[in-house]
Amino acid sequence: MSDTSTNIDETTIEELRQIAARYPQARSALLPMLHLVQSVDGRVSPAGIEACAAVLGITTAQVSGVATFYTMYKRRPAGKHHVGVCTTALCAVMGGDILMDVVEEKLGIGEGETTADGTFSLERLECNAACDFAPVMMVNWEFMDNMTPQKATDLLDALAAGERVQSTRGAELVGWRQTERVLAGFPDGRADEGPTAGAESKLGLGIAREQGWKAPAAPAPAASGPSEEEAK
Repeated sequence: MSDTSTNIDETTIEELRQIAARYPQARSALLPMLHLVQSVDGRVSPAGIEACAAVLGITTAQVSGVATFYTMYKRRPAGKHHVGVCTTALCAVMGGDILMDVVEEKLGIGEGETTADGTFSLERLECNAACDFAPVMMVNWEFMDNMTPQKATDLLDALAAGERVQSTRGAELVGWRQTERVLAGFPDGRADEGPTAGAESKLGLGIAREQGWKAPAAPAPAASGPSEEEAK
């Protein structure tokens, strides 16, 4: 990469060490460490790769292999708000492809690009495991459910204007970098904001309660004594 700029400083390095210290095997900390790098540099920067490698005692190639495998890690700067549109199966049937077209036209960018002012970046997402709310968008990894072209346009206008926007099933939206810091393991105290489940997700539970359905009893544990062969 030609862009070698970075905001990583000694405070960041110390926080990377804190993350690594949480794991019995330090290398297991690489995923949250990369999220911390993104919270500081807006992407997985060359300096961030080097810092993670140094803290963990592994090679930069090993870090890069992980950073390029998972789509949540960006090698180019993401926007202040990272928008994802699900176009997998059910979301596509319910209008996900149309939503993607609307968002691309509204922002003037394509998939994997960032607006010139750095406000928005766009990603085509694979299944968000929210089929009961299809079609689904995400902003900074927070759910925006049951979207329509008009709702998507209004959402983008509100974010561009700096207005407060509440996730459908989660906290009030903050910037993508702030969300990345939470994913790195530094809570912002907003985990309990907003509903954690919608009526659609709990429909089956309600029907089960109305019908008096219960899970079958667990089988009795097997006897722990010696086997018949061992007793001979």
